[in-house]
Amino acid sequence: MGGLLVRRYVGDTSKEPDPLNFPTFPPDYGLPERKESEMVATQLEMMDAQLRLQLRDYCAHYLIRLLKCKRDNFPNILASKHERHEWEYCKH
Repeated sequence: MGGLLVRRYVGDTSKEPDPLNFPTFPPDYGLPERKESEMVATQLEMMDAQLRLQLRDYCAHYLIRLLKCKRDNFPNILASKHERHEWEYCKH
């Protein structure tokens, strides 16, 4: 466990990364076709759906659709598997 400390402070410091200066990379590094995420669901829609704060993210519009489908097809919980797949795909 002390090997890192010995190499960092006693040995050659040019080979060890500085723990106080984190590396920075451009946001599209390795993924040039990547587009920035944008919020689709509004704050009012999320409040009307009574989403918890942890679930209010960029995938909230898929979750709102899933909850509506589950509510409309209540006894049949498997009727909303397409909406669940879309929400899980967005989260992944």
